[in-house]
Amino acid sequence: MANQEIERRRTFAIIAHPDAGKTSLTEKLLLFGGQIQVAGAVKSNKIKKTATSDWMDIEKQRGISVTTSVMEFDYQGYKINILDTPGHQDFAEDTYRTLTAVDSVIIVVDGAKGVETQTRKLMEVCRMRSTPVIIFVNKMDREAKDPFDLLDELEAELAIHVRPLTWPIESGLRFKGVYNIYEENLNLFQPSKQVVTEKVRVDIHTEELERHIGAPLAEKLRDDLELIAGVYPEFSTEEYLQGALAPVFFGSALNNFGVEELLNCFVKIAPSPRPVKAEERTVLPEEPKFTGFVFKITANIDPNHRSCIAFCKVCSGKFTRNTPYLHVRQGKTLRFSSPAQFMAQRKTTVEEAWAGDIIGLPDNGIFKIGDTLTEGEQLHFRGLPSFSPELFKYIENADPMKQKQLAKGIDQLMDEGVAQLFINEFNGRKLIGTVGQLQFEVIQYRLENEYSAKCRWEPANLYKACWIESGDEEELAAFKKRKYQFMARDREGREVFLADSGYVLQMAQMDFKHIKFHFSSEF
Repeated sequence: MANQEIERRRTFAIIAHPDAGKTSLTEKLLLFGGQIQVAGAVKSNKIKKTATSDWMDIEKQRGISVTTSVMEFDYQGYKINILDTPGHQDFAEDTYRTLTAVDSVIIVVDGAKGVETQTRKLMEVCRMRSTPVIIFVNKMDREAKDPFDLLDELEAELAIHVRPLTWPIESGLRFKGVYNIYEENLNLFQPSKQVVTEKVRVDIHTEELERHIGAPLAEKLRDDLELIAGVYPEFSTEEYLQGALAPVFFGSALNNFGVEELLNCFVKIAPSPRPVKAEERTVLPEEPKFTGFVFKITANIDPNHRSCIAFCKVCSGKFTRNTPYLHVRQGKTLRFSSPAQFMAQRKTTVEEAWAGDIIGLPDNGIFKIGDTLTEGEQLHFRGLPSFSPELFKYIENADPMKQKQLAKGIDQLMDEGVAQLFINEFNGRKLIGTVGQLQFEVIQYRLENEYSAKCRWEPANLYKACWIESGDEEELAAFKKRKYQFMARDREGREVFLADSGYVLQMAQMDFKHIKFHFSSEF
């Protein structure tokens, strides 16, 4: 029973550069999973009626995904868990962490723009963990680059071998559809957001093909397919699972075209939950005992209740409601009476969850990102770093009556890992560090709307925050004395040096040979 449950799980993330069409693709997958009835609900005023994956107000106003949403649905006997990630680079850190909780990835690429910077960075994270990747080339109903050029670009930019499994017939206004190499049939395109397109089984070597798409295109398609067979190796599921080969699909997510082909092939070839490395040992999904780790914390999923939710990825065994589990870092035993699973903001209480599932645990401040839950074993899952922030502002209270709300708000938002908080040891001021400008706006907006606290920002001209450690006590003391105005502590109480320029940092590294300067909190 357990193994069947684990075998049918598919947990993956969709990653892309902003505007490549990631949220549209997520929505179409939900449409096939029967989870939403109306397509196009993300951008329109139908938001109230249907569940979609962007649910925070600021996301609806800006049309961007800021937090990672978790959604699950059943399809052809498989249980699919999608993690939709923010494409906006200011939230890259959230995305890096999400990638630690998935077994495979779908990358969305805009057919006209090709590979963009954000996609390249995220691909590096997938390569580090050899996560299997499928590529979906989107927006073929607009003028796109030549498909062969696109494939070359994907290979060069993402440093991975590719193999097309569907092939487009023209693009833009002349877009006729795709030929499905994997299933050997022809899908003809009708521009409609609501209808699923007709499929025709065509023997491409007969006249029938001409009847559907005309002689010139038929000839070009045959030449293209011959060239593909000559140039690209046969598709091998083995190589895909090792992260060495990426299958490529073409389509238009907005028009719901080419999405079903992607989904049908995905459920067949994508990996079920894989082993997860802990510091002590490797944990296998089919082990009988439950283990899991928290990779994300979100405050205020429901604005009427000031609650946080900790997202926990089940790594092995079976999680059951109301069973006592060990919170390893705190050494406490906890029971969860209302663990939830999500369909965007519609959540349901679950009785049990298996390896590969993502569950939401109500959190009143007991979890930190990276916490492990087990049935008693001392395990520590790793690979959830905080990166050194590059933008800094002092956060000040703008409404003296709301000091408490502000403190609580900052605390909860920092638990989410949206940004990092440092306390300057010289003047006791709170300093917020982020990877992108947009995060300051999000923090301010959420403090005001979710905690009714007003803050104002004051500039801090700093270059980088680095965690420091040293075996040489004297040298460390001398360093802290000399740099006393630039010393701070993070929320864990670790010592952080706030360098105000690259030159100052370089000099410090030269003058103090025995001090190690770290640019990520995992050391």
